[in-house]
Amino acid sequence: MQNWINAYSATNLRFLLQGLWVTIEVSIISILLSFIIGLILGTLRYVKIKYLSKIVGVIVDVIRNLPLLLIIFFTYFGLPGMGIRVNPMIAAITALVVFESAMLAEIVRAGIAAVPDGQMEGARSNGMSYAQALFHVVLPQALTMMIPALLSQFVSLVKDTSLATIIVLPELLYHAQIIYSQDPNFIIPMYAMIAVMYFILCFCLSRLAKYLQTRLANVF
Repeated sequence: MQNWINAYSATNLRFLLQGLWVTIEVSIISILLSFIIGLILGTLRYVKIKYLSKIVGVIVDVIRNLPLLLIIFFTYFGLPGMGIRVNPMIAAITALVVFESAMLAEIVRAGIAAVPDGQMEGARSNGMSYAQALFHVVLPQALTMMIPALLSQFVSLVKDTSLATIIVLPELLYHAQIIYSQDPNFIIPMYAMIAVMYFILCFCLSRLAKYLQTRLANVF
């Protein structure tokens, strides 16, 4: 019991919170960027523009079938060999955005395809162009249906930030490792605490997604 009390000293908790903030920062930036890029790539795959859609499809399929850890290694250790030097945070964000954008692109493509064809036909019959019908009628409905899948992917992204500890990103898990490296008795208390912190993050994200899904369902 004394080990748990010592592990949760004010100094250790403050140090963990610093790592948690880095995790939150990386997660928010990665979620926003990957959603925007994934939305664009998924839409390009759906509209089937000659050559472009096929090229995007190949790139997305290749990235989706690569381990995220490999992409992290490449951005941090491979890019400097090409003359592009990045710090651990930029490398982690870049790797997460590349990987998650590919995963989200397939979710977006499937979501748009799930909207009944009659929605597009009805919009076109009312004088809308294809692009207008897609962005003002089809895509909003598709986004509502995509929310559960998007949430699952965003939760995975938050948890995947822990992989960046391998490139010495000072996120939550890395800070916990520093604490228990000073006293092996702190290992279990530290892992218990970071489990609670990850749960709170993911739970809040799920609540937000459920709120947005309800609001969007009322609109569309």
